[in-house]
Amino acid sequence: VQLQASGGGLVQAGGSLRLSCRASGSTDSTYLMGWFRQAPGKQRESVLGITRNGAVRYHQDSVGGRFTISRDNAKNTVYLQMNSLKPEDTAVYYCAAARAGATEYDVWGQGTQVTVSS
Repeated sequence: VQLQASGGGLVQAGGSLRLSCRASGSTDSTYLMGWFRQAPGKQRESVLGITRNGAVRYHQDSVGGRFTISRDNAKNTVYLQMNSLKPEDTAVYYCAAARAGATEYDVWGQGTQVTVSS
């Protein structure tokens, strides 16, 4: 499985962005996909995850109500809709997948930079 993330950019505080992560390869094996982020000087943190049947797993309280995750299995794509962005949301965002048999995310895409200006 390969993951390709896109959609990052520069946005003013209060604005919105939608990130996309397209999976290719043996996508049927990905039972869980999610988004992580890493801000400068900080550890990577999980944001949101979604199972193949659409169940959402919340990982990060600070984005509750502002970020939503969705998945289009027909397009092998997971989306992260980010609204009411704050400067503290600035980070490199990564998508990841957990394949069947894996107990954690085991496939990672390249990051996409999100910068929120105040």
